[in-house]
Amino acid sequence: MSSRQRPRASSRAPRTNAPPRAPEPTGLAAAPKPGRIAAYAGLAVLGAAVGLAGTLLQGALFPGGLLLALLAAAGVFYGGRVLTGTQLGALAPAVGWFVVVVLLLGGRPEGDFVFGEELGLALFMLGTMGIAVMCATMSRLPYPADAPRPPGT
Repeated sequence: MSSRQRPRASSRAPRTNAPPRAPEPTGLAAAPKPGRIAAYAGLAVLGAAVGLAGTLLQGALFPGGLLLALLAAAGVFYGGRVLTGTQLGALAPAVGWFVVVVLLLGGRPEGDFVFGEELGLALFMLGTMGIAVMCATMSRLPYPADAPRPPGT
């Protein structure tokens, strides 16, 4: 070895720039938190209550009741989106609403039916599903400039 050559680094030397461990998963890959699961379950129950109340209200008071039922559904869906900050926050009450309304669509063996006229039923079903889709697919929520941003934004 001449005086100008440096000794070669051994291939067995430990890497000093390697991360200490794998990064924790985020989003749907992350482990669910109990508080978030409880929030989604509560939103689903609230959506089911709004679906039941909206079904009865739109059938009883057709034009005004239908608008009130649609506004209540929009409030729950958008409120869930804002509360959780995720698309699932809007979809959880929509699932609760959908389950209740589909169960109420099936009449009783005696022929009783919860919904009023066909036009009100169609507007109620299509309008609420459209509102749920709009709330779930809207862009990210705006945050004030002085508020800390959530992770990932």
